[in-house]
Amino acid sequence: MPANAPAASPSALKKLARRWQQWWRGLTPHRQDRFAALAPLVAVVLFLLAIATSFWYLRAEEIDREREALRRDVEYAQQRVRLRLLERQEQIMRIARDLSNHELQRSDFALRAENLISQYPELQSVTLIDARRNIRLSQAAPTVGSSQLRVAGEVLKSGAAATLFELTRDLGQPVYAQPPVGDDGAPPPLLQLMVPLSANGAFGGVVLAEYSVDSLLRYATPTEVLSRYAVTFVDSSHHVLAGTPLEPGLRERMPWDTWANAYEVAVSPVGNGLVLRAQAYRTSLGLVGNGLFWLVGVLSVMTVWLLVATWRHTRRRMRTQEALIVETNFRRAMENSVLTGMRALDLQGRITYVNAAFCQMTGWSEKELVGQTPPYVYWPESEYENLKAKLTEELSGKSVPGGFQVRVRRRNGSIFDARLYVSPLIDAHGQQTGWMTSMTDITEPNRIREQLSASHERFTIVLESLDASVSVAPLGSEELLFANRLYRQWFGSQTTGHLQMVAQGGVLRASTPRDDNDAALAALSTNRKGGAPSGNAEIYLPELDKWLEVRSRYLNWVDGRLAQMVIATDITQRRLAEEQAARQTERAQSVSRLITMGEMASSVAHELNQPLTAISNYCSGMISRIEKGQIAEDMLLAALHKTAHQAQRAGQIIQRIRAFVKRSEPNRQLARVESMVGEAVELAEIELRRHNVRLTHYVAARLPPVMADSILIEQVLINLMKNGAESIANAQRPPHQRAVELRVVPQQLNGQAGVEFVVQDTGRGLAPEVLAHLFEAFYSTKSEGMGMGLNLCRSIVESHQGRMHVQNLYNADEVVGCRFSFWLPLASPLPTAATSDPPPDPRITA
Repeated sequence: MPANAPAASPSALKKLARRWQQWWRGLTPHRQDRFAALAPLVAVVLFLLAIATSFWYLRAEEIDREREALRRDVEYAQQRVRLRLLERQEQIMRIARDLSNHELQRSDFALRAENLISQYPELQSVTLIDARRNIRLSQAAPTVGSSQLRVAGEVLKSGAAATLFELTRDLGQPVYAQPPVGDDGAPPPLLQLMVPLSANGAFGGVVLAEYSVDSLLRYATPTEVLSRYAVTFVDSSHHVLAGTPLEPGLRERMPWDTWANAYEVAVSPVGNGLVLRAQAYRTSLGLVGNGLFWLVGVLSVMTVWLLVATWRHTRRRMRTQEALIVETNFRRAMENSVLTGMRALDLQGRITYVNAAFCQMTGWSEKELVGQTPPYVYWPESEYENLKAKLTEELSGKSVPGGFQVRVRRRNGSIFDARLYVSPLIDAHGQQTGWMTSMTDITEPNRIREQLSASHERFTIVLESLDASVSVAPLGSEELLFANRLYRQWFGSQTTGHLQMVAQGGVLRASTPRDDNDAALAALSTNRKGGAPSGNAEIYLPELDKWLEVRSRYLNWVDGRLAQMVIATDITQRRLAEEQAARQTERAQSVSRLITMGEMASSVAHELNQPLTAISNYCSGMISRIEKGQIAEDMLLAALHKTAHQAQRAGQIIQRIRAFVKRSEPNRQLARVESMVGEAVELAEIELRRHNVRLTHYVAARLPPVMADSILIEQVLINLMKNGAESIANAQRPPHQRAVELRVVPQQLNGQAGVEFVVQDTGRGLAPEVLAHLFEAFYSTKSEGMGMGLNLCRSIVESHQGRMHVQNLYNADEVVGCRFSFWLPLASPLPTAATSDPPPDPRITA
């Protein structure tokens, strides 16, 4: 193989050369010229890169050597500073230990501190502080400024020293701290060391030693290091504490080169609070300052610039030609793709250009249209005079900025509407060479516009024909945006009626919105939705003498403003019918009570006969005894008291019956359930005793009040208990089964709290066909009944927002009674004075 290797090498070179020639010959002349121009440029760039790489490698080796020497010297200096700090720390700790062991009197503390300060120049002051932060003794060097002196008797309240004191007390060991650098002109900061004192195992204070960072740099740093480098002490925030750093030169200001020969290390045991930093002095010019490098670089750049200029000159013509071809093709494609027809005329009115859309609109080709003079083939014959006048205005420069509408004839004879926009045609030299016209087919927009107009007309006719008043006004303004015929007939063309209906209807006002509706109004104005919650109200307008049902809705007007639409319907006849129905219902209730009392007349007479008989007997007895003189004064008073009691009893019975049958307006107010049940039970017991029926009742304790008309609810209870007694009598139950039970207990319905009244009898119940029609008017199972009792009972309960139910009671398959029940809601809590609204108008019902 080694013998064949030299022979194989020329064969491989020949194959490579042959492939190169084939590739070169396969290129177009244009690409061959491009590669021929790029080859010298690539060679010069590679040469420049080689020179730059060589200079960079030499400079990198030099910087590495300088950095290594700097690192060794700085670490040596850091060890020297560290040993000096540890020696001072040991001496301060020895003083603290002697103070803790009471081997050193405080009187001798100043002497030893003074000896240390005079012997070691970096030590500036030594201070004794007790556990309460009181400064006991302090010894300082003469060089310490007055602002840094610590005076015996002062207290460490705040600042870096107080923070260091707390840290030393918590850790129980010596702690270093570097106070923050002050403003310009302030004394140099001092390095602080606090050593804790121990008094019988407890914290007894600290010994504070303060060092001058500048003296520490001067006396602790080796002289040979100070002579070779710019040495400084900096803190963790890179603030200079001692020494003078090098000023930034040109080398550091350049974006491509920074001062790299600098090294820093934290001084232990202080840590990051004290950092030793050294910067080497400049010893060489570097890469940027090397003249040979700049000479080679300038010559290479000049060569590259000449080659690039030649290459760009040869390509400029080709690029211009390619750009012209691309621009022409793009312009032609854009003109052919637009849907707007374009036509160019010269100053004499001859067509010089049409695009594809114009030809498609008219049906004639470009060859047929270009070169034509008026009248053009696409002009309808009936429009010659009009179109000729328009063309004259167009050529004279009197065209309308918004364009004008014309009629155009297609090649097949059909006519369509078009809008023309005319603008001057300016050439590259700024001279007008003709007029440019754009044509748009507006047949479909015209058709849609006509349909919209017809739709608007129909909509307006519908609104004008409504039997309701419709008005729209913006919020916060008295402008009337829309009003139909009935509104104008009632209120005219002003917003007075609209605002009056809004105000009386209790809906959100346009000018002064209520607080509880502010959130809804803000949501409407933010969301800008077409629909909004509506509000209904019934109001009375004296000036019209009409009752109106007002419905309000918020909407966004066509200009984006939030507006309020009010629809008012005349409901005067309906209100009159409702009032008449209410009066008829009231009369029916009164008649029902009279009928009930008529049916109970014999029982009432029997009930009144007892107290009247007792009164007669008491009076007869007293008369006979007075005549015989056999009665004492105390016996006479007792008899009179009994007589008065019986008279009061008879009067109460008559008063209850009179109040029950008295016709009165409904008076719904807070009523106690116990009182209503008691009144009803006393009246119903008379009828139940006549039928020999036992009545038991149970009322739950501490029932809340209900909002009701007491007389009407008593009427319901009496009717239900009387019907139960009659059902028992008709069933001919034995005496032990003749009972009616009344239970009143709290009960919730659909999550709402209320009170349930239950009347349960032991009769035969109700047949299924009777249950289906039980509450219908004029339906009765009694031969002499009117069929209004239960119907009125249910109407009374439902008018109190209650519900009434009935069901049979079973024992297996046998009906053993019937259960009537009705439910009334509890009274709502009264609103407070701060949140209650003003009383509504009595003529308004929501």
